[in-house]
Amino acid sequence: MIIHHVDAFTNELFKGNPACVCVSDAPLDENLMQKIAAENNLSETAFLVKNGEIYNLRWFTPVSEVDLCGHATLASAFVLKSFFEPSQNEFKFSTLSGILTVTYENCVFLLDFPVFELKEINVTEAMSRAVGAKPQQAFLGRDLLLIMENESDIINAKLDFGAMLELDGLITHISAKGGEFDCVSRSFAPKLGISEDPVCGSGHCHIVPFWAKNLDKTKLKALQASARSGILECEMMSNGRVRLGGTAVLYSKNEVFV
Repeated sequence: MIIHHVDAFTNELFKGNPACVCVSDAPLDENLMQKIAAENNLSETAFLVKNGEIYNLRWFTPVSEVDLCGHATLASAFVLKSFFEPSQNEFKFSTLSGILTVTYENCVFLLDFPVFELKEINVTEAMSRAVGAKPQQAFLGRDLLLIMENESDIINAKLDFGAMLELDGLITHISAKGGEFDCVSRSFAPKLGISEDPVCGSGHCHIVPFWAKNLDKTKLKALQASARSGILECEMMSNGRVRLGGTAVLYSKNEVFV
């Protein structure tokens, strides 16, 4: 089986968020998929199986399966477009989050994703300890979204992953209004065996609705300010979903023997 290693949400190697993509003729055993993801040791490994006109898609971190992943979906569409179905410009995936559609327009992959409903919760001392500064606001969806006072709180965050493990939510995102960009964010997932997710697409299903409302804009340019960094072109859609746009580059193709 061939595994494609792709850097997503970037047009440069060694930036964005790396994902491995495995395309197989038949579904793999769940235990095997988890072992492959652990061996790859990236934030996500995507497993694809064609099912008629769509593809079944599952995402695994090194320690567990997740219900939604943006960068590995982008990487999956990139691999299909580049190596399997080059004439196709729309890809549909059956996932734990329903049918997801990725379209290819003007050399950009556009992901049509659901949003997570956010409930405002009280800011706690544990949150401040986990991210090194007091959040201005806190919201809980699938993940925890902490709104910080300024961009420097994001870039220079002093993190306590032990404290973060005790917070609500699957992933912890910190975000602030940007200067050059509409918003700046970072994402941390120690509960999934990932200290920092370099560019988190599913996180922006929390981040984009917040900033679209607060900035009164439907289109946002977002920076994920990890060491690798990544840029997302985001749009809050009238149907209540979010569109995430990005590009990807191939790092390697590897044959695995399982």
